[in-house]
Amino acid sequence: MGTDRIETIAVVAALTGSALLAGLWFFCSFVLMPALARRPAAEAIATMQEINVVILNPAFGMVFGGTALLSLVLTVTTLVRLDRPSAALLLTAVVVFLIGTIVATMAFNVPLNDQLAAADAGSRPAAELWPHYLSRWTGWNHVRLVSSTASVVLLATYLIRR
Repeated sequence: MGTDRIETIAVVAALTGSALLAGLWFFCSFVLMPALARRPAAEAIATMQEINVVILNPAFGMVFGGTALLSLVLTVTTLVRLDRPSAALLLTAVVVFLIGTIVATMAFNVPLNDQLAAADAGSRPAAELWPHYLSRWTGWNHVRLVSSTASVVLLATYLIRR
C-alpha cells in the first residue's frame, strides 16, 4: 500500500472522527445543555454528572482519542512534506482540530466537569455553581463544535483538491 493511499485512509478516518464529534458537540450545545438549563439545578447537575461518567466509554474514547492521534500523525507527516499541493490546507485542518477540540476539551471542559463531579448535586454550593458551569461549559463546547466542523470542511476540501 502506497504512502498516498495510507494518507487518504488517515484523512478519511480523521474526517469521520471530526464529523462524529461535531455532531456530538452540536447536540450538546443546541439540545442537551438548553434542556438541562430548563430543569431544576439539582436535577440538571445530577444528570450532567451521570453523562460525564457514561461518556467515558470505549466508543467515545476511540473516536476522541483516535481522531486526536490521527491528527497528530497527520501534523507530523505534513510538516515533513510541506512542499506537496494543499499541504497547508491539511495542516490547518488538523491543527484547528487539535487546538479547538482536544486542547479546549482538556483545558476547559474537563476541569469544569471535574469541578461539577465534586459537587453534591442537591447542595446550595452546587446550585450556585450550576449557572457558571452551564455558561462556561457551553461556551467552550461551541468552540469544539466550530473547530470540529471546520476540520471536517477543511479535510474534505483537502481530499477534493489534492
